[in-house]
Amino acid sequence: MASSEFRPVYHPAGHDNELRSALQDLRTGRWVSMRDLLESTPDWTLWTQRTQVLGAVAAGSDAVQAWRVEEPGSVAAVVMHARVVVERTVRAHREGHHRAQELWQEAWEACRAAAHATPTDPVPWVCLLALSQLDDEQRLKEHRLLPPGPMLFPGPWGLLAEADRRDPGNREAYHRMLQFVYARKAGSTLSEAVNFAQWAASSAPDGSALHVLPLYVRVERYRREQGQEKALDLHWVTEDAERDAERALRLWFHRTDPAGQSLLDVNHLAHALWGSLRFTEAAPVFRALGPYFTTLPWSYRTRTPRDSSAAEDVFLRARSRCLAASRDPGRGPHG
Repeated sequence: MASSEFRPVYHPAGHDNELRSALQDLRTGRWVSMRDLLESTPDWTLWTQRTQVLGAVAAGSDAVQAWRVEEPGSVAAVVMHARVVVERTVRAHREGHHRAQELWQEAWEACRAAAHATPTDPVPWVCLLALSQLDDEQRLKEHRLLPPGPMLFPGPWGLLAEADRRDPGNREAYHRMLQFVYARKAGSTLSEAVNFAQWAASSAPDGSALHVLPLYVRVERYRREQGQEKALDLHWVTEDAERDAERALRLWFHRTDPAGQSLLDVNHLAHALWGSLRFTEAAPVFRALGPYFTTLPWSYRTRTPRDSSAAEDVFLRARSRCLAASRDPGRGPHG
Protein backbone atom coordinates (compact mmCIF):
# COMPACT_ATOMS: atom_id res chain seq x y z
CA MET A 1 0.00 0.00 0.00
CA ALA A 2 1.43 3.38 -0.95
CA SER A 3 2.06 5.70 1.99
CA SER A 4 -0.31 8.25 0.47
CA GLU A 5 -3.09 5.65 0.69
CA PHE A 6 -2.32 4.54 4.24
CA ARG A 7 -4.87 5.60 6.85
CA PRO A 8 -4.20 4.59 10.46
CA VAL A 9 -6.96 3.40 12.77
CA TYR A 10 -7.45 3.67 16.51
CA HIS A 11 -8.58 0.64 18.48
CA PRO A 12 -8.14 0.24 22.25
CA ALA A 13 -7.15 -3.42 21.81
CA GLY A 14 -4.33 -2.62 19.39
CA HIS A 15 -2.49 -5.80 18.40
CA ASP A 16 -4.34 -7.91 21.00
CA ASN A 17 -6.76 -9.78 18.73
CA GLU A 18 -8.28 -11.81 21.57
CA LEU A 19 -9.08 -8.63 23.46
CA ARG A 20 -10.63 -7.11 20.35
CA SER A 21 -13.00 -10.06 20.06
CA ALA A 22 -14.00 -9.82 23.74
CA LEU A 23 -14.65 -6.09 23.37
CA GLN A 24 -16.99 -6.72 20.45
CA ASP A 25 -19.09 -9.01 22.62
CA LEU A 26 -18.88 -6.69 25.61
CA ARG A 27 -20.27 -3.77 23.60
CA THR A 28 -23.41 -5.82 23.01
CA GLY A 29 -23.73 -6.63 26.71
CA ARG A 30 -22.26 -10.17 26.56
CA TRP A 31 -19.70 -11.02 29.22
CA VAL A 32 -18.72 -14.67 28.57
CA SER A 33 -15.91 -13.78 26.14
CA MET A 34 -14.52 -11.35 28.72
CA ARG A 35 -14.52 -14.07 31.37
CA ASP A 36 -12.88 -16.61 29.06
CA LEU A 37 -10.24 -14.10 27.98
CA LEU A 38 -9.31 -13.20 31.53
CA GLU A 39 -9.16 -16.85 32.56
CA SER A 40 -6.55 -17.45 29.84
CA THR A 41 -4.48 -14.30 30.50
CA PRO A 42 -0.98 -15.55 31.37
CA ASP A 43 0.70 -12.74 33.34
CA TRP A 44 0.04 -9.65 35.44
CA THR A 45 1.27 -7.26 32.75
CA LEU A 46 -1.30 -8.45 30.22
CA TRP A 47 -3.92 -8.86 32.95
CA THR A 48 -3.52 -5.22 33.94
CA GLN A 49 -3.73 -4.03 30.32
CA ARG A 50 -6.78 -6.13 29.50
CA THR A 51 -8.76 -5.32 32.64
CA GLN A 52 -8.11 -1.61 32.08
CA VAL A 53 -9.44 -1.64 28.51
CA LEU A 54 -12.35 -3.92 29.38
CA GLY A 55 -13.22 -1.76 32.38
CA ALA A 56 -13.39 1.41 30.28
CA VAL A 57 -15.88 -0.24 27.91
CA ALA A 58 -17.83 -2.15 30.59
CA ALA A 59 -18.39 1.07 32.56
CA GLY A 60 -21.10 1.95 30.07
CA SER A 61 -23.14 -1.21 30.60
CA ASP A 62 -24.35 -3.68 33.24
CA ALA A 63 -22.37 -6.61 31.80
CA VAL A 64 -20.06 -7.01 34.79
CA GLN A 65 -22.97 -6.86 37.23
CA ALA A 66 -24.72 -9.59 35.19
CA TRP A 67 -21.55 -11.68 35.37
CA ARG A 68 -21.35 -11.27 39.15
CA VAL A 69 -24.97 -12.38 39.51
CA GLU A 70 -24.40 -15.47 37.34
CA GLU A 71 -21.03 -16.37 38.89
CA PRO A 72 -20.89 -14.89 42.41
CA GLY A 73 -17.72 -16.82 43.21
CA SER A 74 -15.72 -15.41 40.32
CA VAL A 75 -12.65 -13.52 41.52
CA ALA A 76 -12.14 -12.03 38.04
CA ALA A 77 -15.65 -10.58 38.21
CA VAL A 78 -14.81 -8.95 41.56
CA VAL A 79 -11.73 -7.33 40.01
CA MET A 80 -13.70 -6.16 36.98
CA HIS A 81 -16.34 -4.69 39.27
CA ALA A 82 -13.60 -2.60 40.89
CA ARG A 83 -12.39 -1.54 37.44
CA VAL A 84 -15.89 -0.47 36.39
CA VAL A 85 -16.80 1.54 39.49
CA VAL A 86 -13.41 3.27 39.51
CA GLU A 87 -13.85 4.24 35.85
CA ARG A 88 -17.33 5.58 36.56
CA THR A 89 -16.06 7.51 39.58
CA VAL A 90 -13.22 9.15 37.64
CA ARG A 91 -15.66 10.15 34.89
CA ALA A 92 -18.17 11.53 37.41
CA HIS A 93 -15.46 13.55 39.13
CA ARG A 94 -14.26 14.95 35.80
CA GLU A 95 -17.80 15.99 34.88
CA GLY A 96 -18.59 17.45 38.33
CA HIS A 97 -21.44 15.00 38.85
CA HIS A 98 -23.34 15.37 42.11
CA ARG A 99 -22.85 11.65 42.92
CA ALA A 100 -19.06 11.77 42.54
CA GLN A 101 -18.35 11.53 46.28
CA GLU A 102 -20.85 8.70 46.75
CA LEU A 103 -19.30 6.82 43.83
CA TRP A 104 -15.83 7.40 45.27
CA GLN A 105 -16.79 5.60 48.48
CA GLU A 106 -18.34 2.73 46.51
CA ALA A 107 -15.23 2.44 44.36
CA TRP A 108 -12.88 2.49 47.36
CA GLU A 109 -14.84 -0.36 48.98
CA ALA A 110 -14.84 -2.33 45.70
CA CYS A 111 -11.05 -1.99 45.45
CA ARG A 112 -10.55 -3.19 49.01
CA ALA A 113 -12.90 -6.14 48.40
CA ALA A 114 -10.93 -7.07 45.27
CA ALA A 115 -7.62 -6.80 47.13
CA HIS A 116 -8.99 -9.16 49.79
CA ALA A 117 -10.37 -11.59 47.19
CA THR A 118 -7.13 -11.85 45.20
CA PRO A 119 -4.14 -10.94 47.40
CA THR A 120 -1.51 -11.39 44.66
CA ASP A 121 -3.25 -9.20 42.06
CA PRO A 122 -1.78 -5.71 41.43
CA VAL A 123 -4.97 -4.34 39.81
CA PRO A 124 -6.92 -3.48 43.01
CA TRP A 125 -3.94 -1.35 44.10
CA VAL A 126 -3.69 0.21 40.64
CA CYS A 127 -7.38 1.09 40.97
CA LEU A 128 -6.77 2.71 44.36
CA LEU A 129 -3.99 4.75 42.75
CA ALA A 130 -6.49 5.85 40.09
CA LEU A 131 -8.80 7.08 42.85
CA SER A 132 -5.97 8.93 44.60
CA GLN A 133 -5.86 11.59 41.88
CA LEU A 134 -9.37 12.66 42.92
CA ASP A 135 -8.00 13.61 46.36
CA ASP A 136 -6.20 16.64 44.98
CA GLU A 137 -5.81 18.20 48.44
CA GLN A 138 -4.39 14.93 49.83
CA ARG A 139 -6.84 14.78 52.71
CA LEU A 140 -6.41 11.03 53.18
CA LYS A 141 -3.32 9.99 55.08
CA GLU A 142 -2.53 7.22 52.58
CA HIS A 143 -2.22 9.90 49.87
CA ARG A 144 0.44 11.97 51.64
CA LEU A 145 3.06 9.47 52.78
CA LEU A 146 6.68 10.56 52.76
CA PRO A 147 8.47 9.71 49.48
CA PRO A 148 11.12 6.98 49.12
CA GLY A 149 13.79 9.36 47.84
CA PRO A 150 14.91 13.00 47.61
CA MET A 151 13.31 15.44 45.16
CA LEU A 152 10.03 13.48 45.30
CA PHE A 153 6.65 14.54 46.75
CA PRO A 154 4.38 13.28 49.55
CA GLY A 155 1.85 10.95 47.96
CA PRO A 156 0.25 7.49 47.79
CA TRP A 157 3.59 5.71 47.92
CA GLY A 158 2.16 2.84 49.95
CA LEU A 159 -0.34 2.06 47.20
CA LEU A 160 2.39 2.15 44.57
CA ALA A 161 4.55 -0.13 46.71
CA GLU A 162 1.69 -2.66 47.00
CA ALA A 163 1.23 -2.73 43.20
CA ASP A 164 4.99 -2.89 42.70
CA ARG A 165 5.31 -5.79 45.13
CA ARG A 166 2.84 -7.83 43.08
CA ASP A 167 4.02 -6.76 39.61
CA PRO A 168 7.34 -4.89 39.72
CA GLY A 169 7.32 -1.87 37.42
CA ASN A 170 3.60 -2.20 36.65
CA ARG A 171 3.13 0.29 33.82
CA GLU A 172 -0.34 1.52 34.74
CA ALA A 173 0.55 1.94 38.42
CA TYR A 174 3.33 4.38 37.57
CA HIS A 175 1.15 6.26 35.08
CA ARG A 176 -1.56 6.57 37.73
CA MET A 177 1.07 7.98 40.07
CA LEU A 178 2.02 10.50 37.40
CA GLN A 179 -1.63 11.54 37.09
CA PHE A 180 -1.71 12.02 40.85
CA VAL A 181 1.24 14.43 40.54
CA TYR A 182 -0.58 16.51 37.93
CA ALA A 183 -3.77 16.58 40.01
CA ARG A 184 -2.30 17.59 43.39
CA LYS A 185 -2.69 21.24 44.34
CA ALA A 186 0.49 21.56 46.38
CA GLY A 187 3.97 21.86 44.92
CA SER A 188 5.27 22.47 41.42
CA THR A 189 3.67 19.67 39.46
CA LEU A 190 5.81 19.74 36.31
CA SER A 191 9.15 19.67 38.10
CA GLU A 192 7.82 16.97 40.43
CA ALA A 193 6.63 14.97 37.42
CA VAL A 194 10.08 15.24 35.81
CA ASN A 195 11.74 14.07 39.02
CA PHE A 196 9.30 11.18 39.43
CA ALA A 197 9.65 9.96 35.83
CA GLN A 198 13.45 10.12 35.97
CA TRP A 199 13.45 8.35 39.35
CA ALA A 200 11.21 5.57 38.05
CA ALA A 201 13.13 5.10 34.80
CA SER A 202 16.55 5.19 36.46
CA SER A 203 15.85 2.09 38.54
CA ALA A 204 13.83 0.19 35.90
CA PRO A 205 15.34 -2.96 34.36
CA ASP A 206 15.91 -3.34 30.64
CA GLY A 207 12.65 -3.99 28.82
CA SER A 208 10.54 -2.02 31.30
CA ALA A 209 7.89 0.35 29.94
CA LEU A 210 8.96 2.80 32.66
CA HIS A 211 11.78 3.88 30.34
CA VAL A 212 9.07 5.59 28.25
CA LEU A 213 7.67 7.56 31.22
CA PRO A 214 9.94 10.64 30.74
CA LEU A 215 8.53 11.04 27.20
CA TYR A 216 5.03 11.52 28.64
CA VAL A 217 6.25 14.24 30.97
CA ARG A 218 7.98 16.00 28.08
CA VAL A 219 4.73 15.94 26.09
CA GLU A 220 2.83 17.38 29.08
CA ARG A 221 5.37 20.17 29.44
CA TYR A 222 5.04 20.91 25.72
CA ARG A 223 1.24 20.99 26.04
CA ARG A 224 1.41 23.50 28.88
CA GLU A 225 3.82 25.72 26.95
CA GLN A 226 1.52 26.09 23.94
CA GLY A 227 1.47 29.75 23.00
CA GLN A 228 5.16 30.23 23.64
CA GLU A 229 5.77 29.62 19.96
CA LYS A 230 9.50 30.30 19.96
CA ALA A 231 10.10 27.52 22.49
CA LEU A 232 8.11 24.82 20.76
CA ASP A 233 10.36 23.81 17.87
CA LEU A 234 13.39 23.63 20.17
CA HIS A 235 11.54 21.57 22.78
CA TRP A 236 12.30 18.22 21.13
CA VAL A 237 15.90 18.72 19.99
CA THR A 238 17.54 19.50 23.33
CA GLU A 239 20.17 17.15 24.68
CA ASP A 240 17.79 15.97 27.42
CA ALA A 241 14.99 15.24 24.93
CA GLU A 242 17.31 13.25 22.66
CA ARG A 243 18.66 11.30 25.63
CA ASP A 244 15.16 10.38 26.86
CA ALA A 245 14.14 9.20 23.38
CA GLU A 246 17.34 7.22 22.91
CA ARG A 247 17.01 5.48 26.28
CA ALA A 248 13.40 4.49 25.59
CA LEU A 249 14.40 3.14 22.20
CA ARG A 250 17.42 1.20 23.44
CA LEU A 251 16.24 0.01 26.85
CA TRP A 252 12.56 -0.64 26.09
CA PHE A 253 11.61 -0.83 22.42
CA HIS A 254 14.54 -2.97 21.25
CA ARG A 255 14.19 -5.32 24.22
CA THR A 256 10.47 -6.14 24.15
CA ASP A 257 8.03 -7.98 21.90
CA PRO A 258 6.08 -5.44 19.78
CA ALA A 259 2.92 -7.51 20.27
CA GLY A 260 2.96 -6.73 23.99
CA GLN A 261 3.88 -3.06 23.76
CA SER A 262 1.36 -0.37 24.69
CA LEU A 263 0.21 1.54 21.60
CA LEU A 264 0.43 4.76 23.58
CA ASP A 265 4.04 4.02 24.49
CA VAL A 266 4.98 3.25 20.89
CA ASN A 267 3.29 6.43 19.66
CA HIS A 268 5.11 8.51 22.28
CA LEU A 269 8.44 6.99 21.25
CA ALA A 270 7.80 7.50 17.53
CA HIS A 271 6.77 11.08 18.25
CA ALA A 272 9.87 11.77 20.38
CA LEU A 273 12.28 10.35 17.78
CA TRP A 274 10.61 12.26 14.96
CA GLY A 275 10.61 15.45 17.03
CA SER A 276 14.33 15.09 17.75
CA LEU A 277 14.98 14.59 14.00
CA ARG A 278 16.07 10.96 14.43
CA PHE A 279 14.01 9.89 11.44
CA THR A 280 15.85 6.69 10.53
CA GLU A 281 15.66 5.38 14.09
CA ALA A 282 11.96 6.26 14.24
CA ALA A 283 11.09 4.23 11.12
CA PRO A 284 11.02 0.77 12.79
CA VAL A 285 8.94 2.25 15.61
CA PHE A 286 6.35 3.45 13.11
CA ARG A 287 6.44 0.05 11.40
CA ALA A 288 5.82 -1.68 14.74
CA LEU A 289 2.52 0.20 15.01
CA GLY A 290 1.21 -1.55 11.92
CA PRO A 291 -2.20 -0.08 11.04
CA TYR A 292 -2.72 1.52 14.45
CA PHE A 293 -2.14 4.91 16.03
CA THR A 294 -3.33 6.92 19.02
CA THR A 295 -4.38 10.57 18.83
CA LEU A 296 -2.04 11.40 21.73
CA PRO A 297 0.57 12.79 21.63
CA TRP A 298 0.08 13.89 18.00
CA SER A 299 -2.93 16.09 18.79
CA TYR A 300 -0.73 18.37 20.89
CA ARG A 301 1.22 19.25 17.75
CA THR A 302 -1.91 20.75 16.19
CA ARG A 303 -3.79 24.00 16.71
CA THR A 304 -6.98 22.02 17.41
CA PRO A 305 -6.08 19.32 19.98
CA ARG A 306 -9.65 17.99 20.09
CA ASP A 307 -9.66 17.30 16.33
CA SER A 308 -8.58 13.68 15.83
CA SER A 309 -8.27 14.17 12.06
CA ALA A 310 -5.68 16.91 12.64
CA ALA A 311 -3.73 14.56 14.90
CA GLU A 312 -3.91 11.89 12.21
CA ASP A 313 -2.50 14.33 9.65
CA VAL A 314 0.50 15.10 11.86
CA PHE A 315 1.06 11.38 12.45
CA LEU A 316 0.94 10.65 8.72
CA ARG A 317 3.42 13.42 7.92
CA ALA A 318 5.80 12.19 10.59
CA ARG A 319 5.45 8.57 9.52
CA SER A 320 6.01 9.39 5.87
CA ARG A 321 9.09 11.49 6.67
CA CYS A 322 10.66 8.76 8.81
CA LEU A 323 9.92 5.89 6.43
CA ALA A 324 11.37 7.92 3.56
CA ALA A 325 14.54 8.55 5.58
CA SER A 326 14.93 4.82 6.27
CA ARG A 327 14.75 4.08 2.55
CA ASP A 328 17.36 6.78 1.88
CA PRO A 329 19.74 6.73 4.88
CA GLY A 330 21.95 9.40 3.32
CA ARG A 331 19.16 11.93 3.51
CA GLY A 332 19.86 14.35 6.37
CA PRO A 333 17.29 15.81 8.78
CA HIS A 334 16.73 18.78 6.51
CA GLY A 335 17.22 16.96 3.22
